[in-house]
Amino acid sequence: MAEVRAEMVANVWKVVVAPGDTVEDGDTLVILESMKMEIPVVAEDAGVVAQLKVAEGDVIQEGDLIAVIE
Repeated sequence: MAEVRAEMVANVWKVVVAPGDTVEDGDTLVILESMKMEIPVVAEDAGVVAQLKVAEGDVIQEGDLIAVIE
């Protein structure tokens, strides 16, 4: 099980995956927006998205849980 956490304060601009989706190492999970920049959040492990903890429009803080991959 791998937890994907936010590395900065940002807005969730776009959610690319859904729970149950299979992802590979390097696949984009969500795209964050901070200071007019789009920052992709990528999977660091292959697996299945078990939980998605954010929605488009959410404001997240550094360290917040974005997704769980099993």
